[in-house]
Amino acid sequence: MQLKDTHAVITGGASGLGLAVGQRLVAAGGKVTLLDVNEAQGTAAAGALGLSASFIATDVTDESAVNGAIDRARERMGGLNAAVNCAGIGTPARMVGRQGVMPGAFFRKMIEINLVGTVLIAKAAAAVMQQNTANDAGERGVIVMTASVAAFDGQIGQVAYSASKGGIVAMTLPMARELASSGIRVMTIAPGIFATPMMKGMPQEAQDSLGKQTPFPQRLGEPDEFAALVAHILENAMLNGETIRLDGAIRMQPR
Repeated sequence: MQLKDTHAVITGGASGLGLAVGQRLVAAGGKVTLLDVNEAQGTAAAGALGLSASFIATDVTDESAVNGAIDRARERMGGLNAAVNCAGIGTPARMVGRQGVMPGAFFRKMIEINLVGTVLIAKAAAAVMQQNTANDAGERGVIVMTASVAAFDGQIGQVAYSASKGGIVAMTLPMARELASSGIRVMTIAPGIFATPMMKGMPQEAQDSLGKQTPFPQRLGEPDEFAALVAHILENAMLNGETIRLDGAIRMQPR
């Protein structure tokens, strides 16, 4: 897929990793529709990206809202051939800690946003992509999902988060196998510690300390580095059904 021909929906697109993806695709000549729950931030982000971008306020856990947003995005862009899932939360909580026992509602919310939200976007986008005319390589679309290194080496307090991200990793291959006959590829990126707005809100000393845990380069990952991998996935037709760790060789310690 050529980036200039990309018509992509990006969840969590108002900031961080999602916004970086939008910036890279628009710079390459593509069109994007940013989906996010933060309406003010999303509207501003789309405005800054220019005429090739738009914003739709979307709760990824609401199936009817997701379906409607995908349809509106397709209409606005004149097509849809890429879906990049960056929406998610990562609040830590111990199962049994000083604050008491983890509420079931906390676990369910993490699964609903991170895992179910990803599935709702993926299936709605795939349904649209199946109707596309295949390109010269037989390709009709690409779905990119975002997991985390916590799917493999989750820390204490990340039972819910790791479960949600591990689910994304686990469904990557079966989703790719199912959609292969439609010419739709599916890939997942598992980032390490990245300089997202949440991370940037921490004291600089804490950011530097976290960055030094990465073997090389000893720093936080930059959102544009995530976006660069998304761009390569879109362009490289042999990338399918796999999870790529983007983490500078970090392996998270128990705490």
